[in-house]
Amino acid sequence: MRLTKTSFLTMALVLGAGMAGNAQPAASSNVDQTVACAGLPSHAQLQAALTWARNQMNGGFNLDMWGTVVNRDGVVCAVAFTGTNRGSQWPGSRVISAQKANTANAFSLPGLALSTADLFSAVQPGGSLYGLQASNPVDTSVAYRGDSADYGQWNDPMIGGKIGGVNVFGGGLALYNKQGVLIGALGVSGDSSCADHNISWRTRHRLNLDFVPGGVGPDTARPDNIVYDITPAQGVMIGVSASGWGHPVCSAAAVTISQSLPAVQ
Repeated sequence: MRLTKTSFLTMALVLGAGMAGNAQPAASSNVDQTVACAGLPSHAQLQAALTWARNQMNGGFNLDMWGTVVNRDGVVCAVAFTGTNRGSQWPGSRVISAQKANTANAFSLPGLALSTADLFSAVQPGGSLYGLQASNPVDTSVAYRGDSADYGQWNDPMIGGKIGGVNVFGGGLALYNKQGVLIGALGVSGDSSCADHNISWRTRHRLNLDFVPGGVGPDTARPDNIVYDITPAQGVMIGVSASGWGHPVCSAAAVTISQSLPAVQ
């Protein structure tokens, strides 16, 4: 078939329209953010609380952090960082923070909070939740879409999307409001996993979203706190957790700090 200039341009326009129709939608078009994220911290509130928590002694390497908030449906509502720009903290921790938020939300209930730190031992071979870490993969089309210049800003491209993912070390905590309602979760990443937990805990407290009803930890004042009860065992490289919810020790300082974190409300 012989193509005229007019028919060629028409075909190009049709193809272009089709490609545009398949392009990744802007984050704001996914959901009504006003409704989906009601009661959750804004970008500015998250950044302020995260920065305050990061500047405390946390038992880690004193590194800048990423933080993400998701709602009860796992929709990303806010993403922020504490450094001067998006390269001031590990770039890979942006998605890890979102993964942690998704995990804490996905495996917490109105009456039982599970932090990501609680899951470490349970997902090891022979653990009660072995295989959980492979159950809900990150949606990479949400994680890496959009302009990198917007990462960690009020309009981060992850916002409005369901990130998915399961993370099984410290840094993810469920969010409960003053009415004791589970409204989503917070994920923090950028330092050692133990420091991430301490920073996340302080961030949640600063946001006044720590009305936690209960958890699996032995400390009733901190029911979803990180548990350090792994002891060496022959033939088990990571050791054995007495409770089944233990997390490895990153530093003695992180352990001490975790024991004096603010009690939940």
